[in-house]
Amino acid sequence: MNGAESDVMIVAGILTLFYRIVPTVVGEAPAGTATSNYVARDSDGARWFVKSYPAGTVLDAERRALELGEFARLGRIPVPVVRKTLEGDLIAAAGGMAVSVAAFVEDTETAEGGLSGDRWAAVGETVGHLHRTLARHPAGPPRRVLAREVCDVRRARQRFDRLVALFAKRPPTSGFPAWAWETAARRLDALPAVAAMVKGLPTTLTVQTVHGDLASPNLLLRGQQVAALIDFRPPGHRSLAWELGRIVLDPRTVLAQPQWPTGLAEAVAAYRAANPALPAEELLAVPRLAAGYLACSVYPLSEAVDDPAAVAPELAAYGRNRQAAMAELCERLLEAEEVLHDFLH
Repeated sequence: MNGAESDVMIVAGILTLFYRIVPTVVGEAPAGTATSNYVARDSDGARWFVKSYPAGTVLDAERRALELGEFARLGRIPVPVVRKTLEGDLIAAAGGMAVSVAAFVEDTETAEGGLSGDRWAAVGETVGHLHRTLARHPAGPPRRVLAREVCDVRRARQRFDRLVALFAKRPPTSGFPAWAWETAARRLDALPAVAAMVKGLPTTLTVQTVHGDLASPNLLLRGQQVAALIDFRPPGHRSLAWELGRIVLDPRTVLAQPQWPTGLAEAVAAYRAANPALPAEELLAVPRLAAGYLACSVYPLSEAVDDPAAVAPELAAYGRNRQAAMAELCERLLEAEEVLHDFLH
């Protein structure tokens, strides 16, 4: 019996002992960023999504993340129901494995293919409802912070300085590491222009409890509608405009949709209707904030020196897409802001 088969057997045992789910089939599902995933079908024909956490995971933090998703679901946000153990826990641990179990969301696809058509407005509306719901979370009400705390160019300079210095110690000559070194050096040189760009942000931005990892793999779509939000992170305050921009201006969407400024405006207008508390000046800043965030991020360039084993072809392609999308956002920033202004006024 190989390791994968052994893990499947452990998952089947946990489902039976801790959840009273008698699985007829357990199969591997696409892995998450840091988790192994499985899909199980029970004797009634229902399917369950099983997430297995790696050794060393802080399970209390994962429980808080699951609780945040449950809080959002109570606010009628489409979040899969988490199945509790027989003792009422959100996570079960046995046989060297810790798992959580949620209802499987049928007939969906992730947003990794990009947004188009009515999906722009559907996503904007869902994120607006999400933020309006999470504003009532016990972790605390919305508050204002200085914009530089959201997009910190000074901190980005420190990170790029470190990264370029590490590359210089053992200069790569080919592949993704060589591209990452060259790109990191160019991004470091461009930071003065980034600093000038982010001066156009509002002086302060609204932060509150948010999803925390609202990236395209964690947004499930069914047709033109949002089917589910998954993989919340533990409650933490982040910028609302940043989280909205992160999902609607995902690099894959920006690069695939030439009309993204209009789509962005549709998403932002739908967001505003669902969450009118966020000031219009912050909604107008979404493309500028998205461009600034990408320009200040060392990921995934840093993986070439911090975790070379993680640099799979998919990650390398994602890194190049992020770089291309950042350039596109900066080039068409004024156009996007003008279109947004027209929609919001």
